Amino acid sequence: MTIVPDDKDWTWVLQRPCEECGFDPASVRLDGAGDAVRANARHWGEVLGRPTARRRPREDRWSDLEYACHVRDVYTIFDERLALMLTRDAPVFANWDQDATAIENRYDLQDPAVVLVELRDAADLYARRCESVEAHQWSRPGTRSNGSDFTVASLVVYGLHDPHHHLWDVGAALN
Repeated sequence: MTIVPDDKDWTWVLQRPCEECGFDPASVRLDGAGDAVRANARHWGEVLGRPTARRRPREDRWSDLEYACHVRDVYTIFDERLALMLTRDAPVFANWDQDATAIENRYDLQDPAVVLVELRDAADLYARRCESVEAHQWSRPGTRSNGSDFTVASLVVYGLHDPHHHLWDVGAALN
C-alpha cells in the first residue's frame, strides 16, 4: 500500500481549532510568528534523532524523516509565497504538489542530520520574513492556485498550522 495523497482543503484551520493537533488560529499572535516558527523547528531535532526516524509506522504513512523533509519544504514554500505577497500586487501562487515532491526528492533516502540543518535554516529564513512584515502589509492579498484567497496575515497563520500539525503527526511534544 502506498501513501494516499492528501487532497483536503485545510484552509478551514483559519476559522476554527484543529481537532486533531489542537492548533487554534485565534491564539496566534502575528508579532510572535517568527518565534513560533523557530520553536517548531527546534522540536525536529528530537524527532530526527529517533532511531526509528527513517521507518514508516505504517505503509500508508510517512516516516518522521519524510515529515521533516516536508516541513523543511513547507517553510521554503511559505517564505517564497510571503515574499511574493510583500513585493507584488495580488500574486497567484504556483501549484505545489507535496506528494509528488516527496517522491521526486526521495524524502525517504535523505540524511536526517542534513535535513535537520536545512529545516532549521528554512525556518529561520521564514521566521525573519514574518518578522519583517510591517503593520500596513498584513492585509496584502494573494491567491493559491486552487483559488483560495489569503492575506499576509492568514497565510502566516495557515503556515503555522502545517508544521505544528506534523509535530502532532509524529507524536512530538507540542509545547
